[in-house]
Amino acid sequence: MTHRVVLAKSDDLKQKAFQIREEVFVVEQEVSAEEEFDEFEEDSHHFVALDENQEPIGSARWRTTDKGIKLERFTAKKELRGQGLGSAIVKAVLDHISESTESGTYLYLHAQLQAVPLYSKFGFQKEGDQFDECGIMHYLMWKRS
Repeated sequence: MTHRVVLAKSDDLKQKAFQIREEVFVVEQEVSAEEEFDEFEEDSHHFVALDENQEPIGSARWRTTDKGIKLERFTAKKELRGQGLGSAIVKAVLDHISESTESGTYLYLHAQLQAVPLYSKFGFQKEGDQFDECGIMHYLMWKRS
């Protein structure tokens, strides 16, 4: 499958990112829409992965917090998981962060358990115990840019 990951600068691309997030988090993982779509949407840098027909197949966002930079809302269409799409999305987000911030910045995320190996490939390390977020178990993971 051919795909590309782009920074969602237009409203159309942001809506595509929101569409895949709704499919994965709200429908598949049963996270409430109120928890999934939050007050940080306007302050975040959104990414969307598109297939050859320009349909959304993955997403992510990052934002600056008082701790550093938080990477969030990573999705991949269920039938495409394990085929490199997640890695392409993480790489696109990290490349954008490296262009936008200074080296050594604290980067962190809340990783669902099954995604820990993906983020580990990019140098993120687990910290602390597992915790529940929206009924799904996670680990805090971090690294320096």
